[in-house]
Amino acid sequence: MRRLADGLISLISRTPQWLVGLIGRLAIGLTFWTSGRTKVDGWNIFHVNDKTLFLFTEEYKLFRLFGKYELCIAPPKLMALAAQVAEHVLPVLLIVGLATRFSALGLLGMTLVIQVFVYPNAYVLHGTWAAVLLMLIKYGPGAISVDRLISRR
Repeated sequence: MRRLADGLISLISRTPQWLVGLIGRLAIGLTFWTSGRTKVDGWNIFHVNDKTLFLFTEEYKLFRLFGKYELCIAPPKLMALAAQVAEHVLPVLLIVGLATRFSALGLLGMTLVIQVFVYPNAYVLHGTWAAVLLMLIKYGPGAISVDRLISRR
């Protein structure tokens, strides 16, 4: 049993960093992209529809701290617009590996806002997102990325 475990650990330790980065970028990028697509009608990411405005006004309650105290971060329409633009732009940058660390930092900020103000009980999910995003911030996107192509010039 020990040999099997050692063999698996040896195999996993040879996984190239570019593959880990690519999988992380795809997993997080597609998660946020999918969320962004639910907020808009068509492709106009600068128009806040009634459904999205309702979510940010009534469901997400980004102006409440722990459901008890009022804390107005910004008007719901502005928060909805910022979220839907960020959830379309940052995931694309992350997936192609362009400005990866900046994109990951922006999505980490969104993750923290979602955790604190929107879904405080979803810490396991948000912790997983944060771990992947922190890995991308620390190690970068890997060899299969636009960032790497630019840095070689």
